[in-house]
Amino acid sequence: MDILSIKIKIADREYPMKVKPEDEERVRKAGKKINERLRSYREQFGINDNQDLLAMVAFDSLVDKLEMEDKQLSADDSATIERIEHLNKLISKSL
Repeated sequence: MDILSIKIKIADREYPMKVKPEDEERVRKAGKKINERLRSYREQFGINDNQDLLAMVAFDSLVDKLEMEDKQLSADDSATIERIEHLNKLISKSL
């Protein structure tokens, strides 16, 4: 299995990483998005401390992830309810 050695720059620091070739684009995109959020928060809130900015990015990223998980659960619940209703109709017709 091939592993790539890459460097991702986040908040003016380089981080060496080993990733699978199929994950490289996702990892680089994540690094880019982190830097975009850092820049946005720096401009929006006037904060220059990278540790504070990274904490804000980490917090907001987790909030976003939890929101997506909640939406996915809701979508899964809706799909399950629809399937159950469909099966109930089929059973009712059979009786």
